[in-house]
Amino acid sequence: MPLRVLLVDNHPIVRAGIRAELERIPGTELAGEANDGREALALLKSERVHLVFMDISMPGLNGLEATARISKEFPAVRVIILSRHDNEQYFWHALKAGAAGYLLKNAALSELRNAIHRVSNGEIYISRGLSSRLSRRSPLKQTLPLPGPLARLTSRQREILQLLAEGQTTKSIALILKVSPKTIEYHRAQVMDRLAIYDVPGLVRFALRSGLITQGP
Repeated sequence: MPLRVLLVDNHPIVRAGIRAELERIPGTELAGEANDGREALALLKSERVHLVFMDISMPGLNGLEATARISKEFPAVRVIILSRHDNEQYFWHALKAGAAGYLLKNAALSELRNAIHRVSNGEIYISRGLSSRLSRRSPLKQTLPLPGPLARLTSRQREILQLLAEGQTTKSIALILKVSPKTIEYHRAQVMDRLAIYDVPGLVRFALRSGLITQGP
């Protein structure tokens, strides 16, 4: 049975590069492509998928939130995070969300085969550049991050915070999430109370600092 892979990245060029490399790997086939985490979750409900390559920074629903939902709703599916961040904190957040691998985008193609082999065999794969730094830690547990302000929010609240920080209105968020505007207003008030931030510009700055959204490509 071929290993069916789903590519999730909002940059078509990145997907094209990984797709081309996958075609060279015997025993793998493309199950589909998605632009963001929400599209990925919808595809997982309709397609047979064994492995997901998930971009960490995407509009709408980012890779960490999508990975956490996949781990909960599709526990047999393995996720490898694709990231341009070689920051250890991002790696630990990805691991906490349920990712089985963390692949830096600047090394993705050269390490792709090894990552697929390791993860499909039940192992954890870490990009070599990041792994070499982590291996100098003793013990590794010392690098685990303390719960940050994002940990005070529920998954739905983090999703709404991301959409707010991306400039979506209450009405548009309600349409995206298929709930009433009053529900969004309630969650927004909860987010502000839990973070002690009471204006949207402040929420945007917090989302940038915490890595929930990123500036630029």
